[in-house]
Amino acid sequence: MELSASKPTRIEVVDALRGFAVMAIILVHNLEHFIFPVYPTEQPTWLAVLNDGVFNVTFSLFAGKAYAIFALLFGFTFYIQCHNQEKKGKDFGYRFLWRLILLVGFATLNAAFFPAGDVLLLFAIVGLILFLIRKWSNKAILVTATILLLQPIEWYHYIVFLLDPAYTLPDLGVSAMYNEVAEYTQAGDFRDFIWGNVTLGQKASLYWAIGAGRFLQTAGLFLSGFYIGRKELFITTDSHLRFWIKTLIIAAICFAPLYSLKEQIMASDNALVRQTAGTAFDMWQKFAFTLILVSSFIILYQKECFKKAVSALHFYGKMSLTNYIGQSILGAIIYFPFGLYLAPYCGYTASLLIGFVLFLLQVWFCKWWLANHKQGPLESIWHKWTWMFTDNDK
Repeated sequence: MELSASKPTRIEVVDALRGFAVMAIILVHNLEHFIFPVYPTEQPTWLAVLNDGVFNVTFSLFAGKAYAIFALLFGFTFYIQCHNQEKKGKDFGYRFLWRLILLVGFATLNAAFFPAGDVLLLFAIVGLILFLIRKWSNKAILVTATILLLQPIEWYHYIVFLLDPAYTLPDLGVSAMYNEVAEYTQAGDFRDFIWGNVTLGQKASLYWAIGAGRFLQTAGLFLSGFYIGRKELFITTDSHLRFWIKTLIIAAICFAPLYSLKEQIMASDNALVRQTAGTAFDMWQKFAFTLILVSSFIILYQKECFKKAVSALHFYGKMSLTNYIGQSILGAIIYFPFGLYLAPYCGYTASLLIGFVLFLLQVWFCKWWLANHKQGPLESIWHKWTWMFTDNDK
């Protein structure tokens, strides 16, 4: 089933799925106080139990998975952009490189309010791989994505350790950087906060991503999203629906043993084993659960009752960049010392409720904005600046 050759048509389930991912991200970020771990020091026993439950459920469902969905759809969106230009006999690749440079600017804006936690800069860097593979065959893309998702660097370190027990991983100094970030954030000076975030904070975020296996996983997810676009698997057909049902079954079968093995490895007394084999299995179990979420969402979206129930996510997903950066600004104002400084008064339950309120406010804004505009504010800027040197390639 071919996408429209005359006018690009948005795939509704993709917008809704992207909205789901950004909603999950805002809930997780609120529980983390946007990487500012300051919480109430005293609380009644019942609230402590409730907070632990809220934390465990939210992180089990969304942590590491919402970002993965976001990354998967980033690769898919690149395919759509390439495909639309190919139908006009044009190569979107070099325009995409300029688009990545613009993304660095948005990443800087987001990082200014989000201490050591921005993912957009990682996307801008890793996005280069999409430029390189855009003309590869489907088989080459799928094989490369699989290799990247297997985390070969982590297994290299692990095998070297088995051969040489004295082997150690390079110390990137991430903990020291995060401690410094926490110090200037706690100090409450707004100018130091902004400058520290866009310099040291971004560095800490990238270095953490190296140790957490995020570079290779993000690249693998980008390629997987591009492959899904090539195969048009988000287009509703009977065969594609069967594909997502099979994906759900296989992912569900794989998740439990992968999670169990990850837990066993993470219980090891050896830090290097936890940081290498443990990281790989952690990425794998999260990827399996991500596929469970994605395939379940797509299958359920075929039901009108579910589609109606999550209709707000469609609007929310169309303005994902605006909402993602907006939540960072709002979170900083709510939790940090230069703002309302509610972090010491908000446990996990209260923070989750604040996250839901912010989500609902953003949904209201999206509906209001999209009633009179085709794109969100930042999406419109990104689009216009992407094509700023021509009027003919849109």
